[in-house]
Amino acid sequence: MRITSPGDGVQLSRAPQFLLASLRGRLEVWVAVLVILTAAGFMLSRGVGFSIGLMTLFTLWGMLAISLNLVLGYTGLLSVGHIGFYGIGAYTVAVLTTNPRREFLGDEVIQIFAWPFFAALPVAVLLTGVIALFVGLVFSRFRDDLYVLASFGFAIISLNVFVNWQWVTRGPFGIHEIPKPAIGGFVFNDDLEFLALALFFLAVVAIIAWLIVTSSFGRVLKAVREDEDAVEVFGYRASHYKLAVWVISAMMAALAGAVFASYTSFVDPHSFILLESIILVAIVILGGLASIPGALLGALSFVLLEEGIRFIPLLPPEHVGQARQIILGVLLILLMLFRPQGVAGRFKL
Repeated sequence: MRITSPGDGVQLSRAPQFLLASLRGRLEVWVAVLVILTAAGFMLSRGVGFSIGLMTLFTLWGMLAISLNLVLGYTGLLSVGHIGFYGIGAYTVAVLTTNPRREFLGDEVIQIFAWPFFAALPVAVLLTGVIALFVGLVFSRFRDDLYVLASFGFAIISLNVFVNWQWVTRGPFGIHEIPKPAIGGFVFNDDLEFLALALFFLAVVAIIAWLIVTSSFGRVLKAVREDEDAVEVFGYRASHYKLAVWVISAMMAALAGAVFASYTSFVDPHSFILLESIILVAIVILGGLASIPGALLGALSFVLLEEGIRFIPLLPPEHVGQARQIILGVLLILLMLFRPQGVAGRFKL
C-alpha cells in the first residue's frame, strides 16, 4: 500500500487495531470452526465405533446444556440442581422399562415393569415437569445467592433419594438391563441407529428452545434477566415466566436422562452427583450464555476434553479424572478473566 497523504498513514497505523477488533468480533466463529475440525480429526483417528460413542455423549450433554441455558443464560437463574431432573428422567424410564421380575435387595422386594421406551418417555418427562413445578414454586421465594443455595439443596436431596429409596431405585446397586428403545418390531440396538435417535431428540430440544427464545416469551425472559423489578412495573409477572421456563427446562433435562438410561442400560446414583451439575454449569459458561449454538459448542468442547485427555501420552489412567477437572477449571478461569460471557455468549454471568 502506498501512502499518499497523512490520512493514509493514520489509517495504516490503525489497521492492526481494526484487524484485532474484527478477529475478536468473530471469536465464536473461529473457536467453533477449531472445535469442529478438532472433533472431526480426533474421531477419524480413533475409528468409527469410538466416533459414534463420542457423538452420542455429545447429544446427551447438548440436551442438558440447552436446557440449563434457558434458565441460566436467558433468565439469569444460576441453578446447580439441574442434575436432579436429569436423574428423575433416567430413573423413571429405568423403572418402567426394565423386564418384569422381582429383584431382592436384602428384605426389600422391588417390582419392576416392562413398558416400551416410548410409553415410559412421556411419563418421565411429565412427572419431572410436575416435580419441577412444585420445586419452582418454592424457589420463587428466593433470588440471587439464596436461589443458588436452594438449587444446591435440591441437588443434594435428589441424590439422597436416589441412594436411599431402595425399593424403587435399588440404591447404590442401581438398575440393570434397561432395554433399548423399540418401534414396533424395530429395536435401536445398533450404536449408529441409537445415535440417529439421540440426534433426533437433540434437534427437538434445540428447536423448542429456539422457538422459545425467539418469541415474545423469550424477550420477556431476557428482560427478567436484566431487571426483574422493571419487568414487574410493565405489568409482567416475572415469577410466572421464571416458573414456566424452569419447568420446561426440567422436562428437557428429563428427556436427556431418559435417553441416557436407555443408552447405558444401567443407572445408579453416581451418575447424578453434584459434581456433574457443576460440570454442566461450566459447559454452559464455556460455550456462552444465552446462545443455543454456544451451548452445543460447550458440550462438544467438553466431550472432546473428557474423551481426548485419556489419550495423552505418559498420563497415568488413574490421573485422567483429576487432569480433566484441572484443565476445565483453568479454561473457566481464563474465560472469567478475558471473556466472561463465554465463547459465543451474549451476557456476562
